[in-house]
Amino acid sequence: MNYTIKSKRIKLSIALLLVSLLALTACAPTGGSVDAGKETIVFADAGWDSLAFHNDVAALIIENGYGYPTDVTMGSTAATFTGIRNGSIDVYMEIWTDNIIDAYTEALEKEEIIEVSMNFDDNAQGLYVPTYVIKGDAARGIEPMAPDLRTVQDLKKYPEIFKDAEDPSKGRLYGAIPGWAIDEILQEKVENYGLTETFNYFSPGSDTALASSLVGAYERGDAWVGYYWEPTWIVGMFDLTLLEDNPYNEEDWNNGYATEIPPVDVTIAVHSDMMEKAPEIVEFLANYSTSSAITSEALAYMQENDVDTDEAAMWFLNEYEALWTTWVSEEVADAVKEAIQ
Repeated sequence: MNYTIKSKRIKLSIALLLVSLLALTACAPTGGSVDAGKETIVFADAGWDSLAFHNDVAALIIENGYGYPTDVTMGSTAATFTGIRNGSIDVYMEIWTDNIIDAYTEALEKEEIIEVSMNFDDNAQGLYVPTYVIKGDAARGIEPMAPDLRTVQDLKKYPEIFKDAEDPSKGRLYGAIPGWAIDEILQEKVENYGLTETFNYFSPGSDTALASSLVGAYERGDAWVGYYWEPTWIVGMFDLTLLEDNPYNEEDWNNGYATEIPPVDVTIAVHSDMMEKAPEIVEFLANYSTSSAITSEALAYMQENDVDTDEAAMWFLNEYEALWTTWVSEEVADAVKEAIQ
């Protein structure tokens, strides 16, 4: 995901939100099939699979557990975020807050939207290697290639392991996607760490090309080092290791990005009218919380089985029943489970 520097944000107190919801939802009916008399809950879809997956999980629960019809509005991040601000969109299941921090903070301050939950905050990005590069893979007959490789700085010891076929005098380090803010950050980091003396920073050109280079190397059992991020199907499917870096602190980050890349808060927000339109849905979403690992696993399930996000959502509801049933009442959980059997 694109990345910009963290700023101070305003957070809604979930405790206060739930107190206000208790009064609104005490007598609210739940369960059953979609009720045509209820207003449609509209989700934002800005074009990436993990957001669509979470939309489908929430929609299955909302339709089958609460009886609300659902719909999706597609568009760019800017367009869909404008939609939730003006009320044409009700729910945004995966807001990468730092990417739109100014607009996000302003929308919170103006009470146009309500942040109801942290979907996940354990995402990561940085320089990865296949784990077999460090530990080997006995099942595939792969010996450890760089057994002492732990940190980004350690790469200086191993340029020959990651030899650039076009310039064998140096290693090849696959960079981030051109146009993403992280690409400029990573180039500066690599130069400041002195890695450009022994590595070529190679621009992959696109996220598809970057994925293809990694998958191809992994399938051949070759060494590979480069930028990646999670949650993605790549991280969910393959055994990769994120190279360690200096612990994050703002001073060093602002001085040449000399730390690990800090995770981004990925939140769930609703338009403020949802408190009146569907308070029981806001209460459900306030409980909704997953992880980067779960999301990557769902994306890998899609890739391995050649299915869409709706089928991945069904897989999640069956595979992670112990998790999602804690988000809703027993009555709602039973209605959802009956519907997906």
